[in-house]
Amino acid sequence: MNMERVDEHLKEKLKDSYFKELYELEEQKLDIVKRIIDYRIKNSLTQGQLAKKARVTQQHISKIENGDFSSIVTLEKILLFIGYTVKIQAVPLSCKVKNSIERLVRTKHRLQFV
Repeated sequence: MNMERVDEHLKEKLKDSYFKELYELEEQKLDIVKRIIDYRIKNSLTQGQLAKKARVTQQHISKIENGDFSSIVTLEKILLFIGYTVKIQAVPLSCKVKNSIERLVRTKHRLQFV
């Protein structure tokens, strides 16, 4: 699949409000991952060395660098060490987006039990 077709496909998928919200969340996670990896590269650190300095395990560094943000506490330890912090906000969705997501979830839920 060439890049033009991928871009077209993504543009089409982004019309779905639920997909768009999830996509934007992944972009935010990627930005955090880039900051951590950039820090490691600029400071010539391995995952293990950063882990030791941030007082987490190398496995935690690896998971976070692979987009697994299952532990906010661990993420914050790493970010604090490299000079950042975690800011979590619950932001209300517009009614249109909320309704669209609810419809989609209900539809998918019904399909699972058919």
